[in-house]
Amino acid sequence: MEKDTKQQEKNNEIEIDLGALFMELVHHWFRIVLSVVLMALVFGLGAMLLITPQYKSTSILYVLSRSTSITSYTDIQIGTNLTNDYVQVVTGRPVLDQVSSNLGLDLSYGEMKSKVSVNNPSDTRMLEITVEDPVPENAKIIADEIAAVSSAYIAQKMDQDPPEIIQSGNVNSSRSSPSYRRYTAIGAVIGLVVAVAFVWIIYLANDTIMTPEDMERKVGLQVLGSLPLEEAELNEPVSRRSRKHTKRKGSKNHGK
Repeated sequence: MEKDTKQQEKNNEIEIDLGALFMELVHHWFRIVLSVVLMALVFGLGAMLLITPQYKSTSILYVLSRSTSITSYTDIQIGTNLTNDYVQVVTGRPVLDQVSSNLGLDLSYGEMKSKVSVNNPSDTRMLEITVEDPVPENAKIIADEIAAVSSAYIAQKMDQDPPEIIQSGNVNSSRSSPSYRRYTAIGAVIGLVVAVAFVWIIYLANDTIMTPEDMERKVGLQVLGSLPLEEAELNEPVSRRSRKHTKRKGSKNHGK
């Protein structure tokens, strides 16, 4: 009983021939390539037509008070700690709301903050204030204004010497986003995955028996013999062949 159960489980197992799967991909190579090209074009053109290009501009503040020496580790540590505090000040509501008011921008605090990023390079007391905007000139103007307002706010509210603006923003003609190559590559990968998955699903779901090997692999029966068909019959649809076979059988019975 146990032996029969194991044999039944073995017969119910689905064997996947990796070589056959690969050959199926080779057989449908044109469809796969076409899917890759189409999806790459869709994503690439979609990025060009639907996503607004953005441009970045960066102003840099240097955090080192004129009254502080840089000869001791303590002074350096104080400067580093102040830099970390100033990162929060630059993106705070008072500074960004003041910038919006000074420039006459009709932007909420959240919209303004989404345009700004502040970076403190490792082991430095520099603050890189980067603004991203669809208009390159606006990105520069906003970055410079944030640097100026932040410096004045720190001097007034935090009782510290104002950070020095050591670099103003620039008008960048090269877009920062989107990356058309990146979107095109993503589309190509998606097209490849979809095409390969589609080919394999169709292949694995197809239970049609075409060869004696298919009979043995799918049904578990060995073919003892086969009857060849005439060349004209091979080119006919299956339904027509069945009707012809029925007519021949009927004629023989009528003759008897």
